[in-house]
Amino acid sequence: MAVPVGLIGASGDGPLRPEAVEETLVARGPAKDKVLGMPMALWNRLTARLSRNFGDWTAATAWQSASQWLPGLLFFGGLVVVWQLMALSGRWSPVLLPGPLAVAHYLFAATLDGTLTFALLVTLQRLALGYGIGLVLGLPLGLLVARFPVFRQIIGRLALGLQTLPSVCWVPLALIWFGQNEVAMLFIVVMGSLWSVVLATEAGVRTVPPLFMRAARTMGSTRLHIWTHVMVPAAMPQLVGGLRQAWAFAWRSLMAAEIYVSVAGHAGLGNLLHYGRELLAMDQVMGVMLVIALIGLAADFALFQPWERMLRRRWGLERP
Repeated sequence: MAVPVGLIGASGDGPLRPEAVEETLVARGPAKDKVLGMPMALWNRLTARLSRNFGDWTAATAWQSASQWLPGLLFFGGLVVVWQLMALSGRWSPVLLPGPLAVAHYLFAATLDGTLTFALLVTLQRLALGYGIGLVLGLPLGLLVARFPVFRQIIGRLALGLQTLPSVCWVPLALIWFGQNEVAMLFIVVMGSLWSVVLATEAGVRTVPPLFMRAARTMGSTRLHIWTHVMVPAAMPQLVGGLRQAWAFAWRSLMAAEIYVSVAGHAGLGNLLHYGRELLAMDQVMGVMLVIALIGLAADFALFQPWERMLRRRWGLERP
């Protein structure tokens, strides 16, 4: 059984035992009940957790973990190789089809001079604010649509119609109403994500079995308690999928907004994409497109997939 590096003693004899560490620290007076400043109870929990995580680590499990990533790595690696061969073939001009090395050189240079980092921070700030406003407005509207038929007939149909509207359609209205400023971009992002949140919330609540609500009423729950402790938690598996879709819509809406709306001194990723097109700098265009795609994947892997996995385990749909 392989032992984690952090649990090997300084002499390399074997795992570091809490008892041995405590004996070496007895002379330190009040610190004798701590290991490197850590209480013994916390140390014991930490070593037990590491033992569970690393104790069953074998070559078979290592290969199983690697096999989950290997097909994707081979596929995308093959795409990069094909891309490089196409760029080296000379059939297309390097201005129109730069190779992956040229794109990597642009990304490296733009990161060093701060252009790409600043644009990334500006874009993420706009996205977080617009998506947050869409959630704050969309969740209660979705609950109203699910609870009251009159709201379902009015707001539900309005949300269904406006969700099918491409985000770029809001750009002319935003420019005319608000001008070239941050408010116009915020409006486009909110309108791109709001209606998806409304429809996802309404669909999630309506899929909850009515038996849950009747059982809660039988046990004396009030209306507010039923909605906050029964209906909304039961609708979360469906709601997470809607929130993921709303994130994608907000991301696309922001890119459309930044391409058409320019705020002096606050250029985002969409603005860099637009500037690259104007200057025929295809390495910049393709580099920014790559960054946009990677951000979308990172958000899905870091936020929505763990959340969805946790809910599936909680409802017994997936084993821990």
